[in-house]
Amino acid sequence: MVALFSATLFLSAGLTFLVQPMFAKFVLPLFGSTPAVWNTSMLFFQTTLLAGYLYAHETTRRLGVRRQAALHLGILLVPLLVLPIGVPDGWIPAGDSDPVPWLLGLLAVAVGLPFFVVSTTAPLLQRWLAATDHPAAADPYFLYRASNLGSVLGLLGYPLAVEPSLRLAEQGRLWSAGYGLLVLTVLACAVVVWRSRSVEVAGGREDPLGATAEPAGSAARPTLTRRLRWVGLAFVPSSLMLGVTATITTDIAPIPLLWSLPLSLYLFSFILVFAPGARADRLHRAMVLALPGVVLLISVLLLLGVRGPLWIMVPIHLAGFFVVAVVCHGELAQDRPPPRWLTEFYLLISLGGALGGVFNAIVAPALFHSLAEYPIALVLAALCLPARPPRIPPGPYARWLDLGLPLALGTMVALMVSLSELAEADAQQYGKMFAFGMAAGVAVNFIRRPLRFGLSVGAIVLAVALAAAPDERELHRERSFFGVYRVTTAEGGDLHRLVHGTTTHGAQDFSPGRERTPISYYHRRSPIGQVLSVMPPSVTTRAAIIGLGTGSVACYSKPGERWTFYEIDPTVERIARDPRFFTYLRVCPGEFDVVLGDARLRLPAAASRGYGLIMADAFSSDAVPIHLITREALALYRSKLREDGILAFNVSNSYVALEPVLGNLARDARMACVAQEDGRSGKDGVAETDASDWVVMARHTRDLRAVASDPRWQDCRRSPGSAPWTDDYSNLLGALDLSR
Repeated sequence: MVALFSATLFLSAGLTFLVQPMFAKFVLPLFGSTPAVWNTSMLFFQTTLLAGYLYAHETTRRLGVRRQAALHLGILLVPLLVLPIGVPDGWIPAGDSDPVPWLLGLLAVAVGLPFFVVSTTAPLLQRWLAATDHPAAADPYFLYRASNLGSVLGLLGYPLAVEPSLRLAEQGRLWSAGYGLLVLTVLACAVVVWRSRSVEVAGGREDPLGATAEPAGSAARPTLTRRLRWVGLAFVPSSLMLGVTATITTDIAPIPLLWSLPLSLYLFSFILVFAPGARADRLHRAMVLALPGVVLLISVLLLLGVRGPLWIMVPIHLAGFFVVAVVCHGELAQDRPPPRWLTEFYLLISLGGALGGVFNAIVAPALFHSLAEYPIALVLAALCLPARPPRIPPGPYARWLDLGLPLALGTMVALMVSLSELAEADAQQYGKMFAFGMAAGVAVNFIRRPLRFGLSVGAIVLAVALAAAPDERELHRERSFFGVYRVTTAEGGDLHRLVHGTTTHGAQDFSPGRERTPISYYHRRSPIGQVLSVMPPSVTTRAAIIGLGTGSVACYSKPGERWTFYEIDPTVERIARDPRFFTYLRVCPGEFDVVLGDARLRLPAAASRGYGLIMADAFSSDAVPIHLITREALALYRSKLREDGILAFNVSNSYVALEPVLGNLARDARMACVAQEDGRSGKDGVAETDASDWVVMARHTRDLRAVASDPRWQDCRRSPGSAPWTDDYSNLLGALDLSR
């Protein structure tokens, strides 16, 4: 019986967490491959998981185990009507609409029902086992390990095995086959339950019809305070997981492996703390000792704006999250109720996780112009630190000191930060480091009183937010579904830049006479500047630019030419058209249209063979929109390109080598392809020039003769043995190059 139940839970959990990165990849092309797709998808999956746990709790409570098992077998058959999984035809988001409701609706229609049914398996099977006469029925929580082990393998198996080897349609069929197998194993579990002898469960006894009597007394019923504690302990690691994911995927790329790592650590922490024996308790105690240090370390790194080197920072963030997850989930494991309340326990854990998703995906973007949810979750993690016996008995004013000491610490940090703002730039950083280090040293002394320690961490974070002088170089900050945008100024206020995360998306020099001069990646000596300076007017008369940025490239146009920009984020267009920040679209000589929405969805409406130039400038952000560099995308570009037209791709990226990917596509389409890596511009000491890498293609070699004759341009590198990327196959993990 244990082997059967464990195998069924393992399969169910694997399907539950395999479908999450799989379907997120299904919908990525519809939203420009932004990392926010994962956080919004996680909100949906967490909410649906909550609905599944509510169903498991209520049906078991009202029907009893035996009749509930019969009901569940009928519900298991319903998703067979909507399989295999895929994006329904006709689902195209409007370019100027809020993507969140649209994405949630798509998830509900396409994957909601199968995911809901699969998500109910874990609490149901544990509750079924608790109602049998098996010796393990008294404490069925050990099955949680099989469930979470399947979850981890499902998550990691997708980016490491499924994604590189199977196309999306094949992945959908594979998942459907797994679901069919799950139906059979759940049926076998139900048969075992029906044939077993019912026993008393937490003071009640199942009657012959399957209904469960109430316990003789109410002493075993969890209190409201205890229930709220379960919700809070589940909320913190859920929110922190999404904050860590957003941080590392914004700086690298939204690839399933980087989605899966934090979620795998989240689930792995459950496996460890719910394991029987003393080893789980020892691990929990060790993580409790480590939590104050990691919370303070990561908080200080965030306050100082430390982002690299990435190979050090990513492990630090992941390790800190894992420590918090083990502490919070360990507290849940130690406080788990008798099997009688098992489904309610899991329901409240799921509620906390869903609230974490709501906070990060809905509330935080509406309230904050930065990723403030990450440090907020760290403060809450500090408050979750278990209380330890004090070395000195607390005095009569201990409660007042729990509030007064953090207030005094925050005031001192605010004063020191304010004073450091008066110094030179380098001295400011050292002053802040001293203030944070001193404050962290003081806060460590409060770890035996979690409230005092947590409030101290919060006071430090809040003090910096209130006391730090506004960045005089920042003219504007705005957050959208696609990220946080900042407009900064330098060179005495004349040089404006549009920055997304750590990536520049264009700049403009407002010095007299230079308003029309393209700079940043597009300066005259840049690869794209070289291309546009030698192209005949017949090529640039009509041009399509995928990605607006600041509109810098617009000033390569000539009077009478009409260029169309395809931009997925309305926020970017609003910033580019605001004369306080950028004026390229106003002062450059051509005529310009901006089409909102993803280029793959909007380009089909353009006239065939209407463009002489198509430039894809959506890759300078480290979030790679894969669907713009597939075989189908290239075929679309060619259908809209004149016979002598040119394709140009800005492939500048910190961590992903895209030139070989495009080289493979060019070879597959029998197109000429040349590339240039312009590292020189980033080292010339001129603020108006940025390094960039470009790939240029044409149908015929003769159309690239003017470019290829320049020795700075070389034939595109390729990846021998790698299949060309298509809409249902890509291997971004294989293109990852952290040595760049």
